[in-house]
Amino acid sequence: MNPRVFFNVDPRTLHLPTTRLSGADPAKLHRQIARYGKTTEGMPPIEVYSGTDGAFMIFDGVTRATRIAKLLPEQFVTVELIDDLPSPAGHLPTVGEVLP
Repeated sequence: MNPRVFFNVDPRTLHLPTTRLSGADPAKLHRQIARYGKTTEGMPPIEVYSGTDGAFMIFDGVTRATRIAKLLPEQFVTVELIDDLPSPAGHLPTVGEVLP
């Protein structure tokens, strides 16, 4: 098993997975904003893959990344690298490009 690797990144730079190219689900985002607001306290790390080009693609946490990018644009978030992809991810849209 690989050791856990964490990074602090701007959530606006994270690339969206192919299953969520339009970004966070609006209803889920609204619920998360109502429940957690601007707080990152207790928020689990966003899980990401690293593409061959070094770009991070979200595996789990699109809504969390969107909430922080929208409400706290200068705030970095902790991401956990869970695996490497066999292809680049930089061509995928980023959270910042699809912010509501």
